[in-house]
Amino acid sequence: MTVSDNMTIEQLDGDGARAAVPALAEILRDSVANGASVGFMDWSTPAEFESFWRGIAGEVAAGRILLFVARDGSGIVGTAQLHPIGKPNQPHRAEVAKVLVHSQARRRGIGEALMRAAEAAALALGRDLLVLDTDEAGAARRLYNRLGWTELGTIPRYALMPDGRDCGSTFFYKMLR
Repeated sequence: MTVSDNMTIEQLDGDGARAAVPALAEILRDSVANGASVGFMDWSTPAEFESFWRGIAGEVAAGRILLFVARDGSGIVGTAQLHPIGKPNQPHRAEVAKVLVHSQARRRGIGEALMRAAEAAALALGRDLLVLDTDEAGAARRLYNRLGWTELGTIPRYALMPDGRDCGSTFFYKMLR
């Protein structure tokens, strides 16, 4: 999907995900360095970021995760994941995870484009109920509200910020039909 003359959103297969590990690890490192509560801490290492993405690449190859990236002339600048729920009683549901945009590429509509790609892919899979959670104070919360997601509430102290401070997580859902 072309977003602009120099920006595309693409869904990666397993080989593409494996090839993208270094770029994805850099986006994750940058996100953590800029205070995103995304499961890693200030002291997380490049090896840990790469290990995480190698695991995701394996899940993509196995068909359990859909991985989207945003590319511009400099390479991969953003990413998002769609996790279809594998439980027999939830064939209609998926989770959106790790919507990350490199700090040098923000404010260009990349997060929105990644979310729209994930939503379209979910519908194509017959998944019309999406859920996600985000840092209660982060900019992503405004994005999700603007895109029509319903805010359910915030669980205090759900996780930690990269510097170790408590972080509440705000949960959202969106019905696509």
